[in-house]
Amino acid sequence: MQGTVDGFSYGVVTPVAAFLMACLGGALGLRCTTRSLRNRDTFKAGWLALGATSIGTGIWTMHFIGMIGFSVRQAPITYDRPLTFASLGVAVLVVGVGIFIVGYRGATTLALVTGGTITGLGVATMHYLGMAGMRLQGRIEYDTVTVALSVAIAVVAATAALWAAVSVHGFLASLGASMVMGLAVTGMHYTAMAAVNVHLHGDGALASGGDSATSLLLPMLIGPAVFLLLAAVVVMFDPLLVMGDPDWQKPASPRAVRAGVPAPRRPSAYGEPANWSARPASGRAARKGVPRGAHRSQDW
Repeated sequence: MQGTVDGFSYGVVTPVAAFLMACLGGALGLRCTTRSLRNRDTFKAGWLALGATSIGTGIWTMHFIGMIGFSVRQAPITYDRPLTFASLGVAVLVVGVGIFIVGYRGATTLALVTGGTITGLGVATMHYLGMAGMRLQGRIEYDTVTVALSVAIAVVAATAALWAAVSVHGFLASLGASMVMGLAVTGMHYTAMAAVNVHLHGDGALASGGDSATSLLLPMLIGPAVFLLLAAVVVMFDPLLVMGDPDWQKPASPRAVRAGVPAPRRPSAYGEPANWSARPASGRAARKGVPRGAHRSQDW
């Protein structure tokens, strides 16, 4: 018996909410990846891990918000909890591999293609592993061509997102890139759902299970949603992520150096030792011919 599939049981509410969560996770992940590129050692891995967790959690949350609106009219739907949470772990780990490749290898073509492919495959794996956790009185079949299209969308979207993380500068530009990423990831989800066909066991129709699925998924989404909000707070309180490179990080102009104007003092960045700039030359150096107005930097 062919099941009647409805992917929009609550109208546009679930697609819009899913899109917003994908945008939030993408924005946090992209900004954290950008921030990691400005660190040399100490905090680079931490920012990359936060970015990978944000993107993976955002995609996972987007997926299951979308699944709240998915129903089969003749059969109730429930979810296997271990597989459902395993899909979250897979999303974070595989996305993390792709992000760490770009974070440590830089914005080379090979790194972007490799990292984007791995990240996109992680997104697709998360989706279909989450679908494998669905339980209903029937079996789910997929259209092969549509599945391949959804995987291709995930890979292209992930590659574009990583390129944006290392190439797009400024808060508004990054916000636009995160919206594009959210649209692509949400499009991948609904493309994959279009490949679904449900064949029910038995001849008798069963009551709809939309309420049971909703009551199960909503509590599971609380934890990831709270994490995304906390990650957003971390990003908001980091000035480099919000405002970009401040003026004191820009090198002094040659004219100012020639005129004897001391370079501005630059506070140490995360993971760097304290660095005092524009310290006047010692008397011995001045006696050896260093001009009176010249200054030199000295690391302490």
